[in-house]
Amino acid sequence: MSKIAVKQKQTQTDEERSWNEFIAANPASAWMQQVREKGMAAFSAQGLPTKKEERYKYTDIARFEAGRYFPYVTTPIKTTGNLTHVTPISDDAPQWVRDWADAVPPGTEQYKDMALWHAANAFLRDGIIVDVPKNTVDEAPLEIEITGDGLNGFVPRTFIRVGENAELTIIERHKGQGAYWNNRVTQIHLETGAKFRHYRIQDNSSEAIYTQNTHVTLAKDATYEACVLTTGSALSRNQIHVELQGASAAVYLSGLNLLSGTQHGDTTITIEHQAPHCHSNQLYKTIVDEKAHCVFQGKVHVHQIAQKTDGYQLSNALILSNTAIMDTKPELEIYADDVKCSHGSTTGRIDEAPLFYLRSRGLSEAQARMLLMQAFLGPVLDNIKDDATRDVFSDLAVNWLEKLTAKKGK
Repeated sequence: MSKIAVKQKQTQTDEERSWNEFIAANPASAWMQQVREKGMAAFSAQGLPTKKEERYKYTDIARFEAGRYFPYVTTPIKTTGNLTHVTPISDDAPQWVRDWADAVPPGTEQYKDMALWHAANAFLRDGIIVDVPKNTVDEAPLEIEITGDGLNGFVPRTFIRVGENAELTIIERHKGQGAYWNNRVTQIHLETGAKFRHYRIQDNSSEAIYTQNTHVTLAKDATYEACVLTTGSALSRNQIHVELQGASAAVYLSGLNLLSGTQHGDTTITIEHQAPHCHSNQLYKTIVDEKAHCVFQGKVHVHQIAQKTDGYQLSNALILSNTAIMDTKPELEIYADDVKCSHGSTTGRIDEAPLFYLRSRGLSEAQARMLLMQAFLGPVLDNIKDDATRDVFSDLAVNWLEKLTAKKGK
């Protein structure tokens, strides 16, 4: 990606200059060039999101980006595991991919804050297409690894279509070294009866910026399960927009946000119930230490047609220092009259009563705190159905807690 300055006018000038250089170096077919041009025009008109936008109230991207230059480079994407249904994005991509790439980003009409999606469109080139035929059950997961480096910008794109009654598991890992920017867009559609388990490990460099938009649509009886572990990046924003379009579809979203230092982590979710008898569940656990700042915004929108909706949302946060910040904004927007929806949010310190009990049984304060924090994270880890992936998430979370405990012990 190019430099995105704080001032709107300078943002447009630098972005357009970099985009022209990119276009000259990366010629594309008519359909891809059209997507790029429309993306650049939309981004130039909107500019970088600011805190004046409703969904960016707590997240100031310009503060983390200021003074840094992000030249666009080829995205280093490594795919392993089950590659049967994977192809790279190319000029001769199938028509459904072209249509998706050219579609209006979700939330545009209501929020008008999808500039980062438009920026990704402007530099469309690198990424993969996953197209699973109907009745296909891929037991082995597809693993995607994206590694950033230097002061570079990356715009990886993924198009995923899971056919009728098919099943798919994807494990993503984002990492790297340096002060790069990974601006990712993922588009997913699950056809009737499809099941998709989607896991992300966000362990980017502590200097990096990581922004990602995921759009998921579900047909009748489809199921989407996703879990995100966030430990990396100076700034991260995990934005998910789900549309339950068919009856009896279900979505389960969960995540662990483990932040320290001056990290800023933002999880912003919109779930639209657009059909009856659908189910949604959100469960996020956060531990924030030092001067870190975490944001959780979760919205459940129940359309009038979506009778018999069951929607649940819960955000729990542990604050370990007087300077850590947790902002939570749960929302329910309901237009149906026969629904069961609830949301909950808690933010606080480690409970002194169980801490005292564990210490009275011979554990040190550090050991007791460690045990309580592991138990706090447990419900999210239990939601991960794949045993091997659960072990990976658990090991990474425990490793983060151990480093935190060791640092506090000094």
